[in-house]
Amino acid sequence: MEGQRLQQIVRRGKGSAIRVRRAMIIMVSASGTPVAAIARLVAADPDTVREVIHAFNEKGLAALDPRWAGGRPRLISDDDIEFVVATATTRLVRLGMPFTRWSVRKLAGYLASASGRTVRVGRERLRQILHERGITFQRTRTWKESKDPDKEAKLDRIEQVTTDYLNRCFAFDQFGPLSIRPCHGSAWAPTGKPHRLPATYYRTHGIRYFHGCYSLADDQLWGITRRGKGGDHSLAALKSIRAARPDGEPI
Repeated sequence: MEGQRLQQIVRRGKGSAIRVRRAMIIMVSASGTPVAAIARLVAADPDTVREVIHAFNEKGLAALDPRWAGGRPRLISDDDIEFVVATATTRLVRLGMPFTRWSVRKLAGYLASASGRTVRVGRERLRQILHERGITFQRTRTWKESKDPDKEAKLDRIEQVTTDYLNRCFAFDQFGPLSIRPCHGSAWAPTGKPHRLPATYYRTHGIRYFHGCYSLADDQLWGITRRGKGGDHSLAALKSIRAARPDGEPI
């Protein structure tokens, strides 16, 4: 019965190529052909031929359909990936690095030799992780460095609060009128005496101020537009934030 089934598989050549080749190995082996000759016939390693024969002796026709493993086991865990992302987005001055930006090579080297935690990951896999998390290589922007001696402590406190108590973090700001500027043009004029345009226009309908509040956890922005700005308006905005978390806990 098994012999007829093997002949059908080999003659019809249907199914996967692996299934047909294994059936051929078993049929040729049943005729007394040496393992080395079978290996040359099916273009396989002799050890592979022996494994197929032994599997058929133990399982029968079930050996034609091998149960492949799920691939090589993962080398880094989900926690390692989170550590990689956190390291890539951390300010380098906090890590004591003598440069201003990571390269993939530098980041991989740092992860492999970090004192607190070691993560060995290849450069290509590192690129994939950063791409999957939406982290791209971007140009830095200019800023004014604070001279506050407690700057690092305050920044650490902000990061700690936004990490541990995100649902209680809010942002508030007020936005005044835009500075309306005309588009620059060109014209013939004496050297050093270009035509000049006023830097702003008359606001014949008045101006508006926007008092906005933003909830970091809910990703929700709300606010109100007013004709002027005063302490009572700012207080009303802060009260709306308190109303969003009426339990009395710190915000």
